[in-house]
Amino acid sequence: MPDRILDTAAFLREAAETDNPLALFRDAIGRGKEHLKTLFEAGEPVSNLVQLRAEIIDLLLRAVWERQVPLDADVALIAVGGYGRGELHPNSDIDLLILLGEGDHDQLSECLGSLLTFFWDIGLEIGHSVRTLQESIEEAERDITVATNLMESRLLSGPLRLFNALRDSTGPDKIWPIERFFQAKWEEQKQRHLKFDGTVSNLEPNIKESPGGLRDIQMIGWVVKRHFRADTLDELVSHGFLTKTEFEDLMEGQELLWRIRFALHLLTGRHEDRILFDYQRTLAEQFGYSDDESGLGVEQFMQHYYQIAIRLNRMNEMLLQLFQEYILLKCHLDEPKPINPRFHSRSGFLEITSEDIFERYPLALLEMFLIMEQHPELYGVRASTIRLARSHRHLIDDKFRADPATRHLFMEILRQPRGIAHELRRMNRYGILARYIPEFSNIVGRMQYDLFHAYTVDEHTLFLIRNLRRFAVPDHRAEFPLCSDIMERLPKHELIYLAALFHDIAKGRGGDHSTLGAEDALKFCRHHDLSEHESLLVSWLVEKHLLMSITAQRKDTSDPDVIRAFAEEVKNPVRLDYLYLLTVADIRSTDPKKWNSWKNSLLRDLYMTTKQALLRGLENLKDRDEVIQNKQAGARHLLKADGISPEDSNAFWLTLSLEYFLHHTWEEIAWQSKMVLTAKKEDLPLVLLRKSSTRGGNEVFIYTTDRDNLFALTTSLLDQLGLNILGARIESTHTGYSLSSYMVLENDGSAIDNPGRREEICATLKEALSKDEIDDITVTRRVPRQMKHFTTPTRIDFVLDGGNQRTIMKLVTDDRPGLLSQVGYAFTACGLRLINAKIATIGAVAEDTFFITDREDRPLDDRSQFKCIEKAIRERLDANSEV
Repeated sequence: MPDRILDTAAFLREAAETDNPLALFRDAIGRGKEHLKTLFEAGEPVSNLVQLRAEIIDLLLRAVWERQVPLDADVALIAVGGYGRGELHPNSDIDLLILLGEGDHDQLSECLGSLLTFFWDIGLEIGHSVRTLQESIEEAERDITVATNLMESRLLSGPLRLFNALRDSTGPDKIWPIERFFQAKWEEQKQRHLKFDGTVSNLEPNIKESPGGLRDIQMIGWVVKRHFRADTLDELVSHGFLTKTEFEDLMEGQELLWRIRFALHLLTGRHEDRILFDYQRTLAEQFGYSDDESGLGVEQFMQHYYQIAIRLNRMNEMLLQLFQEYILLKCHLDEPKPINPRFHSRSGFLEITSEDIFERYPLALLEMFLIMEQHPELYGVRASTIRLARSHRHLIDDKFRADPATRHLFMEILRQPRGIAHELRRMNRYGILARYIPEFSNIVGRMQYDLFHAYTVDEHTLFLIRNLRRFAVPDHRAEFPLCSDIMERLPKHELIYLAALFHDIAKGRGGDHSTLGAEDALKFCRHHDLSEHESLLVSWLVEKHLLMSITAQRKDTSDPDVIRAFAEEVKNPVRLDYLYLLTVADIRSTDPKKWNSWKNSLLRDLYMTTKQALLRGLENLKDRDEVIQNKQAGARHLLKADGISPEDSNAFWLTLSLEYFLHHTWEEIAWQSKMVLTAKKEDLPLVLLRKSSTRGGNEVFIYTTDRDNLFALTTSLLDQLGLNILGARIESTHTGYSLSSYMVLENDGSAIDNPGRREEICATLKEALSKDEIDDITVTRRVPRQMKHFTTPTRIDFVLDGGNQRTIMKLVTDDRPGLLSQVGYAFTACGLRLINAKIATIGAVAEDTFFITDREDRPLDDRSQFKCIEKAIRERLDANSEV
């Protein structure tokens, strides 16, 4: 086969005669790669190419071995691991074992050293070990990975007896008997899957290690080889573990994964197994996907990958369970224990009572998930039953869905006290959920090409239901006590699970997914005999599932008018309870790493404020003056306890705007007032950092003489210090001073608890702000790798907030280091004042809201002001964007 690329006879003849072997071998490797690339682009099956690559390397290694190692040397060159299987991708590691026989090994050390140096000099990525037979046996006994690699070994050159001795000494009758081997490899797989959250749907999957990846196929192969002494996976069919169709699916899946991996190696020029954002668009184009009405080409490509990975993951689950029965239980299953006429348990697994159950009683396709919920002692569904369920999915049709018994059964699954999230996940894995809810099939494996959603839409939906379920489980009460309290008093839990199932079900169908999903949900609920009130509630939750998040993160919730508008939309406390739980669980399941105490506090505060408003009655809401008076009274009480007279506090407050009191709690007002009133002149600029007791972050408080570029300078420094700025409030006094309050967290979402870190932040700010003249500070932190692959056109919108005498500026653009400071410098250049800022980062997109006035504290009303600020922001962002 290498003759397709190299003239084997001519190459070997030239290798034996040449005085410059390095050039010859390097040229052969280079030509081999180019030919493989040409064949790949021409559509050659990748299974042929990985075999051809291995055979080319075999040829080269043998030729080098014969040049370097004496013919009669008692040493063998052995391919192990993937190379031992005869599979090599363009830049895969070439794993070798140099097996030493009896005798004096010192004489071989020099030639073996030269051999390995030559391998590296000609550009081969060699992973090697040099061991005696006894050392190899001992290492394999200690390490299951070594034993696995040796199991897949091939002799390349050297004494056959030495190789056979190795194979005989490391077989299942000598070390790692099949029972121990299977259990160890199964545990190894479980740990590997945990690293990827047990899901195939990470947005930058590892094609080799992720669930549903190549390792899952290799895992099956290892067991087959160890137990059956088989060389190929097709023996699974002859041994009755797979049907012919299932085997073809397995090979089709492996071919796709191999083809993507082969393309990755060619694209990157290195051993790369991760489908990073850096490569996804290029791969999509290479595999023939383009943007159309159904979505982006890259999303279609990745959805195809995820669907194949899901299929392989299901196959892996089924086969491992069959192996467990065959290898660990040795086919000695317990006697069946009756559950009902259709199901019994056998050795801890659910099984149908006869193979024609699904044909005679299709309802059992749903019933098995209800039984799993009701029998937590069961380990799972028996593999043979899984296979039959999958092969009978076609029975779930319109007639099946129209059966009142079926509809009742599905709702019972959602009403159980345990196992709901687990069984919905199982239903999705077996392909049952998408058959029962046809709209769900559109989101199975569907990715969204952004940095906001960490999982595919179906996985995100199932994580959302899991998060909601945790609110109902007493063992998890400490995580979100308020959510657990609310969950306890919800009239019907199944309504929020239905809202979760449908909240993103219309993604990728064009139009507003919230509106389309609400229509689907309403139809589904009515079809399942929910009351009109319940159906409308679920539909409303789906339609408005983003409302609370948008209000909390992008609007000024200290404004009574914002609370009034939100409360009028929600209408009653029950809907607020459902919406709050759905919102918290939704954000946490979008990307768990992006959830933080700040978001928690924003949602909690909006919930509590709105709850009070609804209970009080929308016609009796507190007006601005009443809110301000209440806060001042509370702050005055706290300050008096600290020895500060009402006269002093009132005198200071007269220098502030009334908006100041709307934006801060009375505890914050009292603390800031105390810090200012007790500070000495030599303490200025006053820079303090404390953990906020109510807002879920750290407050950086600055009191200093007012200056035009204070916001820009401060945000530059905070950003350069690696802090995530969540919100800002700037208050200029009538006496020429400024009170600035910034809510910050560390970039990983954690609070600033280390005293040394707090001191560093305060000292850096104080030193910079103490200077009379400060040049613009450029933030030099690098743009994270992932963010470079997403571009968002900058959009700037202005809205007059006449009731508060200010202008609201909304900025949507690429998130980047130094963004806030550049906006601040633009404000300074155009003579504008910042009052408040709400910072919202959605993946790679910044969606920030700024509340601004002119220097006389008036809203902007001149078109030239809008043009000035828009031009200044765009110019600054363009000038500071990374090339």
